[in-house]
Amino acid sequence: MNNLNSILIEGNLVRDPLYRSTPKGTPVCTFTLASNRFFKQDSGLEKEVGFFDVETWARLAETCNSLGHKGRGVRVVGRLKQERWNGMDGKSHSRVTIVAEHVEFRPEFKRDEGTGEGRPAAETLSVPPEVRPEEEGLAGVLQEELEAVAF
Repeated sequence: MNNLNSILIEGNLVRDPLYRSTPKGTPVCTFTLASNRFFKQDSGLEKEVGFFDVETWARLAETCNSLGHKGRGVRVVGRLKQERWNGMDGKSHSRVTIVAEHVEFRPEFKRDEGTGEGRPAAETLSVPPEVRPEEEGLAGVLQEELEAVAF
């Protein structure tokens, strides 16, 4: 029986993703995710930041490469993978990475220059194409729900 190895993490990309291919041509995309944790200590609110390396493969790698960029919010579901090796100096090293099985990108917001308020970017949040303009009532409800999404 396999042991459970699962992780769910949210955060922002620290830098643009790195896209490459294996010698056999399989796409691989890697990126670093910064995840903030806030907690109360003494009389104030403390912030702890963790940085996690994520790797994606095949079509998911292509998607992450095209949609991901520095600062973009993401939610990653995957598993942990530990790599171990001996360095040139003979010391043992190890690194834990997240192998993503599912990645969700948060909507991008554009600032209204007049009010400074954030609005969902039109290219990120839109009514699905299967909703036709003649279904005005349903389209209006979907658009309101999309505009209410706040990450």
